Amino acid sequence: MSGLERTRPHRRLDLKHGRVEMAHGAGGRAMAQLIRELFTGALDNPYLARGDDGAVLPAPAAGERLVISTDAHVVSPLFFPGGDIGSLAVHGTINDIAVMGARPLYLSAAFILEEGLPLQDLARIVGSMAEASRRAGVPVVTGDTKVVEQGKGDGVFITTTGVGALPAGRDLGGALARPGDAVVLSGSVGDHGMAIMAQRESLGFEAEIVSDSAALHELVEWMLAAAPGLRVLRDPTRGGLATTLNEIAHQSGVGIAIEETAIPVNKPVAAACELLGLDPLYVANEGKLVSVCPPDQVEALLVAMRKHPLGARAARIGSVTEDSNHFVHCLTAFGGRRMVDWLAGDQLPRIC
Repeated sequence: MSGLERTRPHRRLDLKHGRVEMAHGAGGRAMAQLIRELFTGALDNPYLARGDDGAVLPAPAAGERLVISTDAHVVSPLFFPGGDIGSLAVHGTINDIAVMGARPLYLSAAFILEEGLPLQDLARIVGSMAEASRRAGVPVVTGDTKVVEQGKGDGVFITTTGVGALPAGRDLGGALARPGDAVVLSGSVGDHGMAIMAQRESLGFEAEIVSDSAALHELVEWMLAAAPGLRVLRDPTRGGLATTLNEIAHQSGVGIAIEETAIPVNKPVAAACELLGLDPLYVANEGKLVSVCPPDQVEALLVAMRKHPLGARAARIGSVTEDSNHFVHCLTAFGGRRMVDWLAGDQLPRIC
């Protein structure tokens, strides 16, 4: 280090006008400053503050098993009504842990930044991620940052990994649904996907459509306390409710029958879907749950869910049936029946 470098006054990141540079991913002083002033400052916790290549974490309680899940987030645009890529990355991974019946404990986060990304946008994303993790009580304990040349990314991509603790004797899975079981949905469908589409395409609707992005682990605990016999929990993200139900039907070797009029859809979402020729059953959600439970526990389950803000519109939407073809059928509002098949193609790309 030259004498000039030693005596040069330290300059903080210019979060108002500065942009991501290749040096921010090169492993030197600029990268250390970015991590120290932006990431560590926002995501501060004792594990992350150590600055090591990994985090040494307390073990879960005796008898508990570890659950791990990882997810990549490439949503476009980065900011949308109801959230952004930062909060979405936290919520999505927490939910993947929660629907396994586990208690989310820790998160890791890897950022791929594109050269030229405004630092104020990055600070907003990291701040949103920090707020979401604090609200959920699930800290980001380790991470990584890389920078790619301008034109070889899309602002920022985030990969998050979550670790959770699964209590002894608790087992949930897509292969456990049985004929006669009830199918329960926690609330309205299509909010996230249509919020993204409206923002991306600058569609002006009379009522703003807001993403339902939220961490669902507390709601899951309420559900398991009320209905310990729960067999399946899923969050219907890409491919929407329709694809999730088909996954469950095939995993369990059953059929599923649902009722169109029982499925909550917010009016602005329904109107937007009609305008764009989309079926809300196939539109992504980021704050909803589908559950399958024994019929004798469904009423207790619904009572518990409706007491929680994220389950206020919970409804029984159908039942599991015997069907060697593993079909999902829907009783329409007009009294007819239609097949609810797997999503073909990609209705709404880059929504999570």
